Amino acid sequence: MRELLLEIWASIRRNKLRTALTGFSVAWGIFMLSILLGSGNGLKNGVLANFGSYALNSIDIGGGWTSKPYAGYDKWRRIRLRNRDLEILRTEFPEVTDVAANSWYHNCTASCGSRFADISLRGSTPEIERIEGVEIVRGRFINPADMHDYRKTIVIEQALEPLLFPGEDPLGRSILIRGTSYTVVGVHKGDARQRNSTGYIPLTTGQLIFKANDPIVDNAVFTVEGIDTDARMEDFEKRLRARLAAEHTFDPGDESAVWLSNTMEQYKSMSVVFGGINLFVWIIGLGTLLAGIVGVSNIMLVTVTERTAEFGIRKALGAKPSSIIRLILTESVLITAAFGYVGLVLGVAAMEAVGWLLGRAPQGEGPTVFLDPTLDLSVALSATAVLVVAGLVAGYVPAYRAAQLKTIDALRYNK
Repeated sequence: MRELLLEIWASIRRNKLRTALTGFSVAWGIFMLSILLGSGNGLKNGVLANFGSYALNSIDIGGGWTSKPYAGYDKWRRIRLRNRDLEILRTEFPEVTDVAANSWYHNCTASCGSRFADISLRGSTPEIERIEGVEIVRGRFINPADMHDYRKTIVIEQALEPLLFPGEDPLGRSILIRGTSYTVVGVHKGDARQRNSTGYIPLTTGQLIFKANDPIVDNAVFTVEGIDTDARMEDFEKRLRARLAAEHTFDPGDESAVWLSNTMEQYKSMSVVFGGINLFVWIIGLGTLLAGIVGVSNIMLVTVTERTAEFGIRKALGAKPSSIIRLILTESVLITAAFGYVGLVLGVAAMEAVGWLLGRAPQGEGPTVFLDPTLDLSVALSATAVLVVAGLVAGYVPAYRAAQLKTIDALRYNK
């Protein structure tokens, strides 16, 4: 093996410039493949990050406006979900596991002494923490006792701490919102993309204070289990609409009366889109790499031509065709792998640098579209496999040509 490597090294040294230029094309091809794959990964991570810790098997549902007259009622009637609908979900649909609800109360001002801050109140049930992935930094979330006893408790966003309680522990302290005092029981991380900080209060308390105890909810969120096909999901949604239509007296076929947002369907749609993007990226990247492979194949053909007489002497001395094939393929793989590895390292470094810069950049408002454009281990292994296969492909034709040389013709060959 040592003699084989020394022979390959001697061959490369005789053709330094040609080998370097050909190797550059390979390095550039794998570098661009790494950049494209990293960028595709960053786009995927950015879009999927908007799901956060949200349960992927969840469905969001809320009331809308009827678009059809029904049972003596005119169209354009407002449909509002109520606490009764939450019980229907819990008791009449075996596929439903957890049920939660929200009601929003915007344009509020929270005060503590002489300090003030804008806040959006959100009346929620305890299940919201689990379904929507609310991250508690300190203290706790709303619990069933808060709901049952109509407690005036609140879970504030972390961003409010320095505004209302600078240098102090907010737990157990009181804040005043629209004339009502709430006790802080927890702090949640919040979302930097939201314009105003959010405070969670018990849904029952919000309904009592802001809705005169009217059991209205703005939306319900629930998780489902055992629905593993599109047909089952379609059947479930049809049965759910029919039951709510009977409860609120609207046409079961009126989809605008109640809106549904299926997180699983959104996730599946995103996965299909990014699967197509990933395939497109591989096609473009491999096309770029193909130019380098052709270059390596050409240089190996030139090498075979220049060493025809040498191969004839080898055969005359008893060398087998397989040894010549092994020599050519090994040289091809080494050139491709060495320069390709350089391109891969540079591509990974470039993506890491972009990821580092994005991590230091201030987060703007709105959804994330690009995040952590780094290459994972599976992509690196795939790129390595591509390098090896590329080297074999590039060296096969020259190696086969060298092995097919007749000894007498090779010995007669004049350069």
